[in-house]
Amino acid sequence: MSLIEQAAKRLEQLRRAGVDIPQSVADAAPAPAPAPVQADSTVDAAVALPGAGAESPAVTPRPAAVDSTPALAVASVPPGAMVSRRVDLDLAALAAVGLISPDAPRSRLADQYRVIKRPLIANAMGRGAAPIRRGNLIMVTSALPGEGKSFTAINLAMSIAMELDNTVMLVDADVPKPSVLKMLNLNASAGLLDVLTHETSTLSDVLLRTNVEKLTLLPSGTQHQRATEFLASEAMIALLDEMANRYPDRIIIFDSPPLLMTTEARVLATHMGQVVIVVRAESTIKSDVKHALAAIDSCPVKLLLLNQARATTQDGYGYGYGYGYGYGYGSERS
Repeated sequence: MSLIEQAAKRLEQLRRAGVDIPQSVADAAPAPAPAPVQADSTVDAAVALPGAGAESPAVTPRPAAVDSTPALAVASVPPGAMVSRRVDLDLAALAAVGLISPDAPRSRLADQYRVIKRPLIANAMGRGAAPIRRGNLIMVTSALPGEGKSFTAINLAMSIAMELDNTVMLVDADVPKPSVLKMLNLNASAGLLDVLTHETSTLSDVLLRTNVEKLTLLPSGTQHQRATEFLASEAMIALLDEMANRYPDRIIIFDSPPLLMTTEARVLATHMGQVVIVVRAESTIKSDVKHALAAIDSCPVKLLLLNQARATTQDGYGYGYGYGYGYGYGSERS
């Protein structure tokens, strides 16, 4: 307590005791200090400005001000809207390793995939000879590894992405040995299995939009020892129905495991409208092709794509790509 405050207190005690204090002394005594004001959001703090007088302006409580600043509007996302992460593909690098690029000059390979995709799109859009249930779900597979199924799936998706009237989703469904993201020079990411195991809530959480305007990617996701059971589950059927019916112009390409190596491909084929089996020319034997076809007997549309078929042309091309609905065999090897 300061000397001034002590003097003021002493005068007050004398006055209460009945001691007559001269008015001049009373006037010279400072007034008791006001009770401190609790600072909160409803009080304006007094700020001492340079050059201001010794007296500080009184601190006057006032009612809390109504904030006139409008609240930030949060954009609402319509129910069912797909909000996904974007990735950029290095199209020049992909073209350098033989993959189709939408902005690359016209090539023989691109023209061959134009031929390949046409009946698939017709079936997908209901313009084929007969309606096909889930015709826009197309599985690309092979009998054995090393026949070029992933290369085919990516190029087929790229070619369909060039269409004016269709969009395409490429799904890496080779859950035991995913390769689509690796071939596209992208890092591993959550995907299909994470949705089925409820590690992520919705499909839109794991979809990857690309700089190819009409191409979306769905990674295989985190590997799981019960992948076959998840692919055969009711959750998978519901997810495929959602994917097939959400957008009428969308075609979904599934890069699946080889049919004779795992059970996942056979399970996945039961949900597909169309299956394309890639066969490597002068390599795949006839019995393997027959066994692969038998494994997907329930699929309504089965097509065979002959990969790396030697073609004799006048423009200098050696290996090319052939396509057909069947095979002619002269020996045990195709």
